[in-house]
Amino acid sequence: MKSIIVVPCYNEAKRLQKEAFVSYVQQNADIDFLFVNDGSSDNTLQVLEALCATDPHLHLLNLQPNGGKAEAVRKGMLHASQNFSAEAVGFWDADLATPLNEIKDFVAWLEKGYDAVLGLRLMRLGAEVKRRKLRHYLGRTFATCASMILHLPVYDTQCGAKLFRSSVVSQLCTTPFLTRWLFDVELLARYRNAYGIEAACNKVYEYPLFHWIDVEGSQLKSRDFVKAPMELMKIRKQYNRRK
Repeated sequence: MKSIIVVPCYNEAKRLQKEAFVSYVQQNADIDFLFVNDGSSDNTLQVLEALCATDPHLHLLNLQPNGGKAEAVRKGMLHASQNFSAEAVGFWDADLATPLNEIKDFVAWLEKGYDAVLGLRLMRLGAEVKRRKLRHYLGRTFATCASMILHLPVYDTQCGAKLFRSSVVSQLCTTPFLTRWLFDVELLARYRNAYGIEAACNKVYEYPLFHWIDVEGSQLKSRDFVKAPMELMKIRKQYNRRK
Protein backbone atom coordinates (compact mmCIF):
# COMPACT_ATOMS: atom_id res chain seq x y z
CA MET A 1 0.00 0.00 0.00
CA LYS A 2 1.63 3.22 -1.19
CA SER A 3 1.61 5.69 1.71
CA ILE A 4 2.59 9.29 2.34
CA ILE A 5 3.17 10.59 5.85
CA VAL A 6 2.77 14.28 6.71
CA VAL A 7 5.34 15.61 9.20
CA PRO A 8 4.33 19.01 10.65
CA CYS A 9 7.38 21.10 11.54
CA TYR A 10 7.57 24.29 13.56
CA ASN A 11 11.07 25.38 14.65
CA GLU A 12 12.42 21.82 14.34
CA ALA A 13 15.81 22.77 12.84
CA LYS A 14 17.85 21.60 15.81
CA ARG A 15 16.08 18.38 16.72
CA LEU A 16 14.87 17.00 13.38
CA GLN A 17 16.44 13.56 12.90
CA LYS A 18 17.25 13.98 9.22
CA GLU A 19 19.31 10.80 8.87
CA ALA A 20 16.44 8.69 10.23
CA PHE A 21 14.07 9.86 7.48
CA VAL A 22 16.64 9.42 4.71
CA SER A 23 17.56 5.94 5.91
CA TYR A 24 13.91 4.92 6.18
CA VAL A 25 12.85 5.92 2.66
CA GLN A 26 15.94 4.29 1.20
CA GLN A 27 14.79 1.01 2.72
CA ASN A 28 11.05 1.47 2.15
CA ALA A 29 10.28 2.67 -1.37
CA ASP A 30 6.50 2.53 -0.79
CA ILE A 31 6.62 5.26 1.88
CA ASP A 32 6.98 8.99 1.15
CA PHE A 33 7.17 11.87 3.62
CA LEU A 34 5.69 15.34 3.18
CA PHE A 35 7.33 17.82 5.55
CA VAL A 36 5.12 20.83 6.28
CA ASN A 37 6.99 23.92 7.40
CA ASP A 38 4.47 25.77 9.55
CA GLY A 39 5.85 29.29 9.30
CA SER A 40 8.94 28.50 11.38
CA SER A 41 10.90 31.44 12.78
CA ASP A 42 14.24 29.59 12.78
CA ASN A 43 15.99 27.99 9.79
CA THR A 44 13.69 24.96 9.63
CA LEU A 45 12.70 25.81 6.04
CA GLN A 46 16.31 25.74 4.87
CA VAL A 47 16.95 22.49 6.73
CA LEU A 48 13.90 20.90 5.09
CA GLU A 49 14.83 22.16 1.63
CA ALA A 50 18.25 20.57 1.95
CA LEU A 51 16.77 17.35 3.34
CA CYS A 52 14.16 16.98 0.58
CA ALA A 53 16.81 17.51 -2.08
CA THR A 54 18.52 14.28 -0.99
CA ASP A 55 15.76 11.82 -2.00
CA PRO A 56 12.71 11.88 -4.33
CA HIS A 57 10.57 10.28 -1.60
CA LEU A 58 10.96 13.38 0.60
CA HIS A 59 8.72 16.36 -0.18
CA LEU A 60 8.15 19.86 1.21
CA LEU A 61 5.09 22.06 1.66
CA ASN A 62 5.90 25.54 2.95
CA LEU A 63 3.08 27.34 4.79
CA GLN A 64 3.28 31.02 5.71
CA PRO A 65 2.53 32.43 8.21
CA ASN A 66 2.43 30.03 11.17
CA GLY A 67 -1.05 28.56 11.49
CA GLY A 68 -0.57 25.97 14.23
CA LYS A 69 -0.22 22.21 14.16
CA ALA A 70 -3.88 21.56 13.35
CA GLU A 71 -3.71 23.60 10.14
CA ALA A 72 -0.31 22.17 9.20
CA VAL A 73 -1.68 18.64 9.50
CA ARG A 74 -4.97 19.44 7.76
CA LYS A 75 -3.42 21.27 4.81
CA GLY A 76 -0.64 18.70 4.57
CA MET A 77 -3.05 15.77 4.44
CA LEU A 78 -5.24 17.48 1.84
CA HIS A 79 -2.20 18.33 -0.26
CA ALA A 80 -0.92 14.76 0.02
CA SER A 81 -4.25 13.18 -0.93
CA GLN A 82 -4.74 15.52 -3.89
CA ASN A 83 -1.21 15.57 -5.32
CA PHE A 84 0.19 12.08 -4.71
CA SER A 85 -1.12 8.71 -5.87
CA ALA A 86 -1.04 7.22 -2.39
CA GLU A 87 -3.60 4.80 -0.97
CA ALA A 88 -2.84 5.87 2.59
CA VAL A 89 -2.22 9.33 4.08
CA GLY A 90 -1.23 9.98 7.65
CA PHE A 91 0.75 12.20 9.97
CA TRP A 92 3.70 11.62 12.29
CA ASP A 93 5.24 13.86 14.93
CA ALA A 94 8.59 15.30 13.83
CA ASP A 95 10.30 14.41 17.13
CA LEU A 96 9.87 10.68 16.31
CA ALA A 97 8.44 9.94 19.74
CA THR A 98 6.87 7.15 17.69
CA PRO A 99 9.77 5.54 15.76
CA LEU A 100 9.47 5.28 12.00
CA ASN A 101 9.70 1.48 12.12
CA GLU A 102 6.13 1.41 13.48
CA ILE A 103 4.77 2.70 10.14
CA LYS A 104 4.73 -0.72 8.48
CA ASP A 105 2.40 -2.09 11.17
CA PHE A 106 0.02 0.85 10.64
CA VAL A 107 -0.05 0.03 6.92
CA ALA A 108 -0.61 -3.65 7.64
CA TRP A 109 -3.74 -2.88 9.66
CA LEU A 110 -5.12 -0.63 6.92
CA GLU A 111 -4.58 -3.49 4.49
CA LYS A 112 -6.84 -5.63 6.67
CA GLY A 113 -9.74 -3.33 5.79
CA TYR A 114 -9.64 -0.53 8.34
CA ASP A 115 -10.16 3.10 7.31
CA ALA A 116 -7.93 4.55 10.03
CA VAL A 117 -5.18 3.35 12.34
CA LEU A 118 -4.42 5.40 15.45
CA GLY A 119 -1.31 5.04 17.57
CA LEU A 120 -2.12 3.86 21.11
CA ARG A 121 0.38 4.69 23.85
CA LEU A 122 -0.34 1.86 26.28
CA MET A 123 2.25 1.16 28.96
CA ARG A 124 2.42 -2.63 29.26
CA LEU A 125 4.76 -5.59 29.61
CA GLY A 126 6.79 -6.25 26.47
CA ALA A 127 6.58 -2.67 25.19
CA GLU A 128 8.77 0.38 25.65
CA VAL A 129 6.26 3.17 26.22
CA LYS A 130 7.69 5.91 28.43
CA ARG A 131 5.60 8.89 29.47
CA ARG A 132 6.12 11.46 32.18
CA LYS A 133 3.77 10.74 35.08
CA LEU A 134 2.00 14.10 34.98
CA ARG A 135 1.45 13.84 31.23
CA HIS A 136 0.21 10.26 31.64
CA TYR A 137 -2.41 11.06 34.30
CA LEU A 138 -3.56 14.25 32.62
CA GLY A 139 -3.77 12.31 29.36
CA ARG A 140 -5.88 9.56 30.90
CA THR A 141 -8.32 12.09 32.34
CA PHE A 142 -8.53 13.90 29.01
CA ALA A 143 -9.00 10.66 27.03
CA THR A 144 -11.88 9.59 29.28
CA CYS A 145 -13.63 12.92 28.71
CA ALA A 146 -13.00 12.75 24.94
CA SER A 147 -14.41 9.23 24.81
CA MET A 148 -17.60 10.35 26.58
CA ILE A 149 -18.05 13.31 24.24
CA LEU A 150 -17.45 11.20 21.13
CA HIS A 151 -19.62 8.32 22.38
CA LEU A 152 -16.80 6.04 21.25
CA PRO A 153 -14.62 3.68 23.33
CA VAL A 154 -11.39 5.38 22.26
CA TYR A 155 -8.42 5.04 24.64
CA ASP A 156 -5.88 7.52 23.22
CA THR A 157 -6.95 10.34 20.92
CA GLN A 158 -3.79 12.44 21.12
CA CYS A 159 -0.98 10.19 19.89
CA GLY A 160 0.84 12.00 17.07
CA ALA A 161 0.95 8.96 14.77
CA LYS A 162 -2.10 8.23 12.62
CA LEU A 163 -2.76 6.74 9.17
CA PHE A 164 -5.92 6.92 7.03
CA ARG A 165 -7.16 5.58 3.74
CA SER A 166 -6.73 8.36 1.22
CA SER A 167 -10.40 8.02 0.25
CA VAL A 168 -11.60 9.35 3.63
CA VAL A 169 -9.22 12.31 3.91
CA SER A 170 -11.46 14.81 2.09
CA GLN A 171 -14.28 14.09 4.56
CA LEU A 172 -11.93 14.73 7.47
CA CYS A 173 -9.79 17.63 6.31
CA THR A 174 -11.70 19.88 3.89
CA THR A 175 -12.68 22.50 6.48
CA PRO A 176 -10.47 24.04 9.21
CA PHE A 177 -10.59 22.56 12.68
CA LEU A 178 -12.20 24.41 15.59
CA THR A 179 -9.30 23.85 17.95
CA ARG A 180 -5.55 24.29 17.73
CA TRP A 181 -4.45 21.21 19.72
CA LEU A 182 -7.49 18.90 19.91
CA PHE A 183 -7.88 18.34 16.17
CA ASP A 184 -7.31 14.60 16.76
CA VAL A 185 -10.64 14.51 18.59
CA GLU A 186 -12.24 16.43 15.75
CA LEU A 187 -10.91 13.92 13.22
CA LEU A 188 -12.76 11.15 15.06
CA ALA A 189 -15.89 13.29 15.42
CA ARG A 190 -15.85 14.02 11.68
CA TYR A 191 -15.35 10.37 10.80
CA ARG A 192 -18.19 9.35 13.14
CA ASN A 193 -20.55 11.96 11.66
CA ALA A 194 -19.64 11.08 8.07
CA TYR A 195 -19.72 7.27 8.34
CA GLY A 196 -21.69 6.52 11.52
CA ILE A 197 -20.91 5.21 14.99
CA GLU A 198 -20.88 1.58 13.84
CA ALA A 199 -18.19 2.30 11.25
CA ALA A 200 -16.21 4.32 13.78
CA CYS A 201 -16.25 1.36 16.16
CA ASN A 202 -15.40 -1.24 13.53
CA LYS A 203 -13.32 0.53 10.85
CA VAL A 204 -11.01 2.55 13.12
CA TYR A 205 -8.27 0.60 14.88
CA GLU A 206 -6.16 1.72 17.83
CA TYR A 207 -2.77 0.08 17.35
CA PRO A 208 -0.78 -0.47 20.58
CA LEU A 209 2.68 0.94 19.93
CA PHE A 210 5.70 -1.13 20.88
CA HIS A 211 7.89 1.97 21.23
CA TRP A 212 6.99 5.51 22.28
CA ILE A 213 9.14 7.92 24.28
CA ASP A 214 8.17 11.35 25.59
CA VAL A 215 10.67 13.64 23.83
CA GLU A 216 11.75 16.92 25.42
CA GLY A 217 10.93 20.14 23.61
CA SER A 218 7.30 19.47 22.67
CA GLN A 219 5.29 22.55 21.66
CA LEU A 220 2.43 21.21 23.80
CA LYS A 221 2.83 22.29 27.42
CA SER A 222 1.13 20.98 30.54
CA ARG A 223 -0.69 24.32 30.87
CA ASP A 224 -2.44 23.58 27.59
CA PHE A 225 -4.36 20.83 29.37
CA VAL A 226 -6.04 23.59 31.41
CA LYS A 227 -7.68 24.82 28.20
CA ALA A 228 -8.81 21.33 27.21
CA PRO A 229 -12.26 21.29 28.94
CA MET A 230 -13.41 24.42 27.12
CA GLU A 231 -12.04 23.11 23.83
CA LEU A 232 -13.83 19.78 24.33
CA MET A 233 -17.10 21.63 24.97
CA LYS A 234 -16.65 23.49 21.66
CA ILE A 235 -16.18 20.15 19.90
CA ARG A 236 -19.22 18.65 21.65
CA LYS A 237 -21.42 21.60 20.67
CA GLN A 238 -20.27 21.58 17.04
CA TYR A 239 -20.26 17.87 16.23
CA ASN A 240 -22.81 16.23 18.51
CA ARG A 241 -25.67 18.35 17.24
CA ARG A 242 -25.23 16.60 13.86
CA LYS A 243 -24.93 13.10 15.29
